Amino acid sequence: MTFNQSTLTLTNSTDLWLEISETEQTKAWEQSQAFSSSNRRWIAYLNRLSLNIFLPWLRAEYAPDATAFPKAAANPSIWEVVNGTGISFETSRMVLIPTEAVDLDELRVPQEWVDIPSWSADYYVAVQVNLEEGYIRVSGYTTHAQLKKMGTYDAGDRAYCLDAENLVSNLSILWIARQICPEEVTRAETAPLPTLSVTQAENLLKRLGNPALILPRMAVPFETWGALLEHGGWRQRLYEQRQGLQPQWSIREWMQAGVSDFAQKFGWGSVELQSSVQGARGSVEEVELPTMVRKLTIDGQGYELRLQPKGHLENNIWRFELRNRNRDERIPSGFTLKLLTEDLQPFDGNQVKATTPKERLYIEVALGESEGLVWQIEPTPEDYESEILYF
Repeated sequence: MTFNQSTLTLTNSTDLWLEISETEQTKAWEQSQAFSSSNRRWIAYLNRLSLNIFLPWLRAEYAPDATAFPKAAANPSIWEVVNGTGISFETSRMVLIPTEAVDLDELRVPQEWVDIPSWSADYYVAVQVNLEEGYIRVSGYTTHAQLKKMGTYDAGDRAYCLDAENLVSNLSILWIARQICPEEVTRAETAPLPTLSVTQAENLLKRLGNPALILPRMAVPFETWGALLEHGGWRQRLYEQRQGLQPQWSIREWMQAGVSDFAQKFGWGSVELQSSVQGARGSVEEVELPTMVRKLTIDGQGYELRLQPKGHLENNIWRFELRNRNRDERIPSGFTLKLLTEDLQPFDGNQVKATTPKERLYIEVALGESEGLVWQIEPTPEDYESEILYF
């Protein structure tokens, strides 16, 4: 059937209708195959279609800076376990909740998007995906504050539900409200989630990473599940384990076989740099050692996080170094490079701060076998998600 917007808008003139081309459907389907079950592939497909169609419209009409949240590369690890697609723009966030339901009598938002503090958004948008007629329909939105105040919580599905009659049907009102009432409170407070130990996380990953478990999000208490999911590194491992993949974040593997495909999607690459190594008789040999490089953008400026072994790999001593991508520019004062344990705990000598403009910031650490580290930088890089690098 051919998409005919003029006919459809006669039915509901305040809704937004956007066409899905057959080419876009094919492309989105091809990109939605790496999931543990046919159901998760379909959920990912609906979310990817919604994002690919809605995001360009949003950029063109209202928010040129709009981008996927937390970042496009992280979406598969979310869609493997939760429905919904995050978008950030200006200083706000929205979450698209796609559905194929014909009768849009309510908006059902998974609890993760509401009660995980770093995931909660300002706006939640109801999106109907009609593949047969080739369109997505945005039928309304609500705010986090309104969802918590007026919605009902369905414990059986861990979702917040709001009747369609309580949604704002015209999406353009969102932008008008932002201009007229910039001080409007769009988010209610969210309670912090507990901190998981490495042992707890490992046990959860072993149990929930089994693809035979159809609904891992319902298998443990929400506070525990939310804490696991909020940690980007652990959520990525959960996704990989449910695909039956080998570890993707082993630095030793990267040094020997190249950066994994998953890590490349997050911005990691490698370069060959000359390094001096002391020989057995005191001579100095020049050897090629790959240096791992993560490209970053901070306050609109390009930077590089470099990771390189000091001496032989067996020593397991590593140097983390932050540089400005522009060789003529320095790292501004106030920047901080920080390393944390896998469960985000500090340790002696784990950070360095630029008190004056610096050419580079660096930390050298000696690590145990298979130890994991998480890097952080202040100010926070764009699209930052915690990553666990294993050594």
